This record gives sequence, structure tokens and C-alpha cells, in this order.
Amino acid sequence: MPIHHAVLALLADGPSYGYELKGRFEESVGPQWGDLNIGHLYQVLDRLERDRLVTKRVVAQTERPDRVVYRLTRAGKTEVERWLETPFVRHAYRDDLFLKLFAASRLGRDTFTTVLDVQRQAYVGELAALRELRERHRDDELVLLLIEAAILHTQADLRVVELAERTAEKLVAGVAVEKAGADSPDTAAEQA
Repeated sequence: MPIHHAVLALLADGPSYGYELKGRFEESVGPQWGDLNIGHLYQVLDRLERDRLVTKRVVAQTERPDRVVYRLTRAGKTEVERWLETPFVRHAYRDDLFLKLFAASRLGRDTFTTVLDVQRQAYVGELAALRELRERHRDDELVLLLIEAAILHTQADLRVVELAERTAEKLVAGVAVEKAGADSPDTAAEQA
């Protein structure tokens, strides 16, 4: 689970508390990853403590509620190092667009084309937003790397839409032939 490993990595810099960890996470990877829900973060910290990857200590404050400070344990450091040394492997390539194209191909060329047009517009808008984000984060190399990766992924997604447009006739025609075979009298007799 990447979030708990990111929290362990943040704690490798030194002891910290929930809201500080949230701020540091969002400052580092937030522009691409998104906001980190504080409730979820505290659940992650509780699990990390349960698994003895972090310890916590309550620090009394006079003007505010007590602060809970978390510290990385030796086991936590070992775990984050193990995670960093393990390559990321995709187990399956799943994308909602493929399910939409599957469904649209069964409803005809017009529906198929509409799905592609809508998706292309979404990707073009996403690229514009990412390029704007890139301009705002020119000074942070790590964030810039994440944004560039998102731009490359979105450009690849746009190329998939273009490929689907070029092969749309074959894709929709292939489904029509498949459906015609399923509706033939021979098929109906076989099913009986």
C-alpha cells in the first residue's frame, strides 16, 4: 500500500505529527496525487503503530490539545527500504475506457464515435490542466517529474483514442458479425 510507505519515508526524515505529515505529503506529491485525507492518515498511522513500524508519543501543549508525535522504528526503516528495493509491477492493465469501448461497439458506430469524442475532449482538458500545473511547480523537481509522467500517460491515452478512431469500422463491424452469428437460426437450435 503506497500511502503507508510514503508515511514511513516521511518519518525517515525525523519524528512528526499527523497534520505536519499531511502537509509535507501534499507539498511533495499532492499536486499530482491529490489531498491526503487526515482521517485516513491517522488510520494508516494506527496500523503502522500496531505493526511496530512506528512508535507514538503524546506531547503536552499548553494552548492546544496534546500532540501525538510519531517516530520511525528500526523495523519501519527496514520496511521502507524493502519497499523501495522491490520493483513496481503492474498486475493487469485495467482502464474504464476499454469497458466503455466494449459496450459502445455493441451499440453501433455513432455511439462508439460519441464515446471517443467525449473521451478525447476529457484528455485534452486534462493535458491543459497538467501543463498549467507544470508551470506552477517549476521549482520542485520531484513534483515536476510526477506531472511530466502524468502528461506522458495522458498523451498515451489520447493516442489510444486516436487508434480506436482509426480502427472503429473494424471494431464495430466485428461485433456486428459476432452478434449476427449469435442470432442465427443454427445458434438458436444449438442452444435449445
